[in-house]
Amino acid sequence: METIFITGATGFLGSYVVDRLMHSTDVHIRALTRAKNRAEGVEKMWRAMQLHWDAPTFHRFMDRIEFVQGDLTEPKLGIDDATYDRLVGECGSVLHIAASLNRKSEKSCLNHNLRGTLSVIELARAMQDDHGIRRFSHVSTVAVAGQRKSETVQEDQAIDWDVSDYDPYGRTKKFCEHMVRRLLPEVPKTFFRPSTVMGDSRFPETTQFDMVRAFCVLADMPVLPLDADGRMDIVNADWVGKAIADLHMKPVEHDIFHLSAGEASRTLGEITRAMDKPPRFVPALEAPFGKVMNALASSKRKNMATLVGSLFKVFLPYITYDTVFDNSRAVAAMGEAPVPFTDYCQGLYQYAKGVGYEYPSVPLPAAPDASAGTREVRA
Repeated sequence: METIFITGATGFLGSYVVDRLMHSTDVHIRALTRAKNRAEGVEKMWRAMQLHWDAPTFHRFMDRIEFVQGDLTEPKLGIDDATYDRLVGECGSVLHIAASLNRKSEKSCLNHNLRGTLSVIELARAMQDDHGIRRFSHVSTVAVAGQRKSETVQEDQAIDWDVSDYDPYGRTKKFCEHMVRRLLPEVPKTFFRPSTVMGDSRFPETTQFDMVRAFCVLADMPVLPLDADGRMDIVNADWVGKAIADLHMKPVEHDIFHLSAGEASRTLGEITRAMDKPPRFVPALEAPFGKVMNALASSKRKNMATLVGSLFKVFLPYITYDTVFDNSRAVAAMGEAPVPFTDYCQGLYQYAKGVGYEYPSVPLPAAPDASAGTREVRA
């Protein structure tokens, strides 16, 4: 029975990975958390996992999850010496998911993505020196490919150090991959590069709303300053989480996987038709629209207009670059392809607007009587 050290377990994507690992394996998880104690860790985990589990299922799976108090930005991950030594001796693999997604903040990306990843590497190095580890998996991003236009990018050609980056997030994640390769040369490694992860193909609920809000704003515009034939590489979170969990656990032929829609990416025109909201596309307005959004994002005022501007300043390059990331490796390894965004985008749109872009969390009910049985919400 393997014990996995995981960062980012209570994040949006991390919740999908934990859900899959709990259902499909017997592994135990050591989850890094900034919670001050187990009770606070349980609360954070419940906020992440109620998208997937009902309370009885949650209580049952918590027997296999231990919280490790720490902080990604602290030396030795902020973990006390005794716990650190125990992790070194007990863990058989590392799954590093946590990252700063703040694409505007150089400081946040440097502290979390670079310094944090270096500390995770150092922990994995100690594990490897102690007993050898089965695998180090790093959740990266297709953004490591940098500024592209109308391309289909293969895994082994994605990183080109002469290509400029869109933002600090892509730049720091690219260097994180470099550090893992250089500092863990003999450890089996897997790099997962998700594209734009948005929504779940099985149900409309989501707990991640930034990109969804931008998508909803676009869907409501009568005129879109975009090219209807531009492709958007959007992939469903349930497929991405399953791929990360399954490929971390089994031998794989490759060390890099694009977790993306790939060549099956839908165009903006196809997405709007699936929404029953076919607007007028005016590509000539793209540059003026971008300038307006940048101006709104730079404003010191705090209102809906500046929020929308901030969203589009971050996401507009990824909406307009008409670039997709070949996913044939992951599809072959998984034996299944992701679900096209057009199959579930309308339900996601209706749900996100209906809840005001905020997941309606509920308090964790008390643990049930052991004889009461359990019922799982999600298949």
